Amino acid sequence: MKPTSLLEQYGPREAMEYDVVVVGAGPGGLATAIRLKQLAAAKGADVSVVLLEKGSAPGAHILSGAVMDPIALNELFPNWKELGAPLNQPVTGDDVLFLSETGSRRTPNFLVPDCFHNEGNYVISLGALTQWLGEQAEALGVEIFPGFTAAEVLYNDNGSESGNLPSVKGVATGNLGIGKDGLPHDGFQLGMELHAKYTIFAEGARGHLGKQLITKYKLDEDRDPQSHAIGIKELWEIDPARAQPGRVVHTAGWPMDSQTYGGGFLYHLEGNKVTLGFVTGLDYKNPWLSPFEEMQRWKAHPAIRAHIEGGKRIGYGARAITAGGLLSLPKTVFPGGALVGCDAGYLNAARIKGSHAAIKSGMLAAEAAFEALAAGRSGDELSAYPAAFKNSWLHTELDQSRNFKQWFKKGSLVGALMTGIEQWLLPRLGIKRPPWTIHRTQADHASLRPAAEMPQISYPKPDGKLTFDRLSSVFVSNTNHEENQPAHLTLKDASVPVQINLAKYAGPESRYCPAGVYEFVKNDDGSDRLQINAQNCVHCKTCDIKDPTQNIVWFTPEGGGGPNYAGM
Repeated sequence: MKPTSLLEQYGPREAMEYDVVVVGAGPGGLATAIRLKQLAAAKGADVSVVLLEKGSAPGAHILSGAVMDPIALNELFPNWKELGAPLNQPVTGDDVLFLSETGSRRTPNFLVPDCFHNEGNYVISLGALTQWLGEQAEALGVEIFPGFTAAEVLYNDNGSESGNLPSVKGVATGNLGIGKDGLPHDGFQLGMELHAKYTIFAEGARGHLGKQLITKYKLDEDRDPQSHAIGIKELWEIDPARAQPGRVVHTAGWPMDSQTYGGGFLYHLEGNKVTLGFVTGLDYKNPWLSPFEEMQRWKAHPAIRAHIEGGKRIGYGARAITAGGLLSLPKTVFPGGALVGCDAGYLNAARIKGSHAAIKSGMLAAEAAFEALAAGRSGDELSAYPAAFKNSWLHTELDQSRNFKQWFKKGSLVGALMTGIEQWLLPRLGIKRPPWTIHRTQADHASLRPAAEMPQISYPKPDGKLTFDRLSSVFVSNTNHEENQPAHLTLKDASVPVQINLAKYAGPESRYCPAGVYEFVKNDDGSDRLQINAQNCVHCKTCDIKDPTQNIVWFTPEGGGGPNYAGM
């Protein structure tokens, strides 16, 4: 049965009213909710705030490097140290390495562009910080609903008469207990509606509702196309003799070719743990490329394996990264709501950081929403939010690095040279803002070339000690979905994967997915078909971004499903 049919037969849905609904319990969403409650307490006002999180708990779906700049956390909680925020490991050393296939060259510290310096920052688990922020939010009176997906945007009936688009009314949560056949079974429960004066969307990169809102309200009009990357990360326990708490390593060069954006990171946490990963730009051209295998062979490089050899992998995950920067940032407000964090695209790719930007954007949206509520408004555009952003340190930071991804679109040599000029030379000449602006015009999915035009890539087999396959990796991500439910990965046209993707691009979905969700198999008659192993999905959103015909659509599965990251 279609959702509309279920609603007609079993509805109406239960509805709850709030001042503000926040979708997504990442750093941006939690900062929004926390700041609203802080402002309400300071003014003696009563503001009701509810926060929906599709993971089993705040932090369950959070994946990041992460080296954190505490600038925004300092503003949100000036006494975060006394409150016990899990920022325990300051950065103690910073290396930028250029790799060849077997060698490495360290960039002298005085030549490293300012954006790559990490003095005063912390090596953290963003999942742990998110859990802590969730505790602070609940202590302030925020209602958090973990395991509830925001499946649908609800709209008011106020647009047709004026000729304008309707305002956002809130969201509806996903139904529970729907079988693979689309019919209700034991335990069926219709989703509920959460209505709000303002709804803030903080779903992370390529949020499925944020994507709909950007299209409906044309929020990306006159912007550069958004650019994404996929970050694949592992967590290791290492020999204490190899531990260097606070050591930060970033790599460029091998295994990427000069036309493919990407690089590695390796951070030493406290407690003999290392977090490491590889980022691949999703504007890559070669359909034979596999971001997962690139990560595995990168680990085998002498400069990387020296940190983790003899250790044990204890965590794995992957997530898309919104990397287009200021020039790709959509309009962030619309009638009745706003986008914050990576749902909008505030990450600073030049600094390899986004959590501080997510927190700041959430605070700015909260301040605008509180001002509107105090004035008795509802359902209009929070114009004070983008205005405050333009006057903030965050806008200044993103403006200084606005050309970063655009330069790398022209190749790694041009990208490295121009980043050096913009982020090292110009500041030393007293020029903080580059006097030129470079634009991109191509979406990531349009960059893929036919397989026949590109060289095939042969990847080494995993050894099960240092390098691994996809299925064993998904196992340590603690990913789980209710098996008897409709697939949350659907095709607009079921013929496209074989007739176009396989025939023209050699089936790139079988390589760009880091979890083995997409697999081409043979039918009994010898013909090909695409098998979708949706239960493996780690919710990275890469398929929704990179599919060359944009034929794959990612929906929310039942709440609580997906990865259950620990310490990531």
